[in-house]
Amino acid sequence: MTFNADKIDRQARRILRDNDRGGYTVPTAGLYPYQWNWDSAFTAWGIASFDIKRAWFEIHTLFTGQWDNGMVPHIIFHKRADGYFPGPDVWAVPRVPHTSGITQPPVAATMVRSIYEQDKRYGRVHMELIYGRLVSWHRWFIANRVHDGMVAITHPWESGRDNAVDWDGAMANVDGSAVGEYTRRDTTHIDPEMRPKKEDYDRYLAMVKYGRDCGWDEEQIREGSPFRVADVGMTFILLRACRDLLHIAYDLDHLTDEIEGWIRLLEEGVKRHKNPKGYFDSIDLRTGEFADSLSSASFLNWYAGVEDTDMLAHLHDVLDRVEFGVPSFDPRGDQFNPLRYWRGPVWGMMNALIGIGLEEMGHVPIAQKLRKDTQRLISESGFYEYFSPIDGTPAGGHAFSWTAAIWLTWAGPHARGRF
Repeated sequence: MTFNADKIDRQARRILRDNDRGGYTVPTAGLYPYQWNWDSAFTAWGIASFDIKRAWFEIHTLFTGQWDNGMVPHIIFHKRADGYFPGPDVWAVPRVPHTSGITQPPVAATMVRSIYEQDKRYGRVHMELIYGRLVSWHRWFIANRVHDGMVAITHPWESGRDNAVDWDGAMANVDGSAVGEYTRRDTTHIDPEMRPKKEDYDRYLAMVKYGRDCGWDEEQIREGSPFRVADVGMTFILLRACRDLLHIAYDLDHLTDEIEGWIRLLEEGVKRHKNPKGYFDSIDLRTGEFADSLSSASFLNWYAGVEDTDMLAHLHDVLDRVEFGVPSFDPRGDQFNPLRYWRGPVWGMMNALIGIGLEEMGHVPIAQKLRKDTQRLISESGFYEYFSPIDGTPAGGHAFSWTAAIWLTWAGPHARGRF
């Protein structure tokens, strides 16, 4: 394989600049016209490779959407984009800027730590401003979403893995028959066969309506919502984020006892995510049943600092069946679909998190394989949202910000390959 790395680097930087909307970056033009939470954190990580001041600006803008209770929403509606659905009027959150009513995976502390490590001389003032906001967000998770050390989600969109197999059992209890007529924007941009099905979307909107009718009150949602799942991906991501927040606290000379307690709690929760089949799995908290879903999120254990020999065996088996990294669902499973969103495709940013975790814990050869696979995907197919793990077919949105970001930070030949 030969390619012009300098040219692809320039393309990646151009995508991030083109998706810049003046203080925040959209995931891709048209399909996602607002600021998405974990997309923005990945994007800031990427921007820091060539414009660290702009990277800090991205993070500060993200936290303008933070609620008084500490929650950072999954979408911030800075400017109206006509035609997007569901927009701010559907969420009905009474604040400015308008936001959605749910959160997303808290990768921000990890990405912010990386930016800070590159910019300690001038970045300390930014870090001091952001640190308290990060603590408040993590504190919100611990108070409202942690169940027996596992992180609960109240909507599939919170996971960032909207239509993952993890949610099938819990979603069956959600009645989407009364949501009425609506027009989806995603399927006007992307082949519907690559997106969640209509019956999934009906249920997504029913849960939005439920949360809105509760005034987004966490206690009411916890007690009454039909959907509440301990998401293995969220647990691993929050655990890693707390470890990085602890490093920041040490550096800033802040108290650390609370964060250390969060880490111990989540480490115990990780053990409960291990199902009898020997892999980390999500759990329907309404029934107590495992999802029986070996997903790419299951392999975030190394990213979270958790070693596991069973998972290493599963990883080798899965990688032997595909060409391009870790698929979003087990290719041995009946529900596997190589092009339908989170039911099979490979995502560059998940490869990056898994690969970095593997390298940090000493599994260097397999980490290097993931990096080379992702490098080949992007250099051959472009900066797409996701790809077929079987043959590399590009899918989803094009000129995608977090794909450009992970090329610059991890996948590309000139990247550092770590946080």
